[in-house]
Amino acid sequence: KQLKKGKAHFGVAWFGPTSDPDLLAGPSYFSSSNVIVQNDAALPIETPDDLDGRLVHVAAGSRQAAALEELRKRFPGIQASEHKRTTDLQLLEHISGQRAESALVDRAVLDIASNYYPQLQYSLTVGGEMPISWVFPAKADPELVQKADAFIERIRSDGTLARLVDRYFGHVERLSAADVIRFVERIRSVLPQYKAFFHTAQIETGIDWRLLAALAYQESQWNPLATSPTGVRGMMMLTEETADRLRVSNRLDARQSILGGSQYLSDLREALPESVKEPDRTWLAMAAYNLGMGHLNAARRIAEGLKQDPDSWYEMKTVLPLLARPEYYLRLKSGRGRGGEAVIMTENIRMYYDILTRHEAPYRPYSSGQAAVMNSSPPR
Repeated sequence: KQLKKGKAHFGVAWFGPTSDPDLLAGPSYFSSSNVIVQNDAALPIETPDDLDGRLVHVAAGSRQAAALEELRKRFPGIQASEHKRTTDLQLLEHISGQRAESALVDRAVLDIASNYYPQLQYSLTVGGEMPISWVFPAKADPELVQKADAFIERIRSDGTLARLVDRYFGHVERLSAADVIRFVERIRSVLPQYKAFFHTAQIETGIDWRLLAALAYQESQWNPLATSPTGVRGMMMLTEETADRLRVSNRLDARQSILGGSQYLSDLREALPESVKEPDRTWLAMAAYNLGMGHLNAARRIAEGLKQDPDSWYEMKTVLPLLARPEYYLRLKSGRGRGGEAVIMTENIRMYYDILTRHEAPYRPYSSGQAAVMNSSPPR
């Protein structure tokens, strides 16, 4: 509407080439589809005929609402309930809690929400893929449209667009539904007894306590007595050498382990060059927590030789597994490394962290102007 009124030069929308004759679809940079979602305890919906007599919830004014109206023209038995000031994620929360039977939402939102609500069940795709496009008035300046096309083409060709997609969606399918159910249950039953230690660790390191808790869960499933065959022990699975350096006298003491492991992560993050920006800085430090800084630096040198960006987590994810290949590690002083394992660990932590930010509030021990999480959470 703002574009048609001449109050904006361009906008962004789910917009196909023929959606509106008064608007011009510019370059597209992502696409998704509309999907029917249910609770996994509901009777399955496999075809539109199965929706006869069913109530389908949608966000008012959304493209899903328009798609549902089109579907009802062919299947008039479908009932629709439109919700104002409600997001797709909120609708999916209702489905998960069995407060609603089914909803029509965006597939990309479902991919993310499935990690928060493992009870969600994809049932049916409604319509085809729909692009997200830059949109211009039909009489827009052709030079502006050309510059927009050139910009999207540049970020697509130089990898910027792929890195952005990876930042927000690259890790969302790492965990199985069983993994998520187990994790959410332990958030309720196990995490509360250790939360105060993570809060203290946040104060001492400036790292969001939920990120530290995600790391601890990946390392030990919050088991303070965890021990691996390689000799790492405790909640944060510290080696004896690292524990000594951090002055952790008892690796099996939960408080000592959490504070020591959190400080170790902070040290690793600080050791990276200034050229490494967030969130890549945090994810590379996580990889080093598993792999060791020597191996990470070796992988960074490999990346440079391969003309990859050693400061980019997106590009280092493909380089780190090379540490296990003889043609690379035989030339390295650090020797063979479990780079692939470090990538899997870090991607899991990204997902655990996302889930924790959904279930647990940030810790702000100071006044509103001095929140302890001011520089701790890696930007999404």
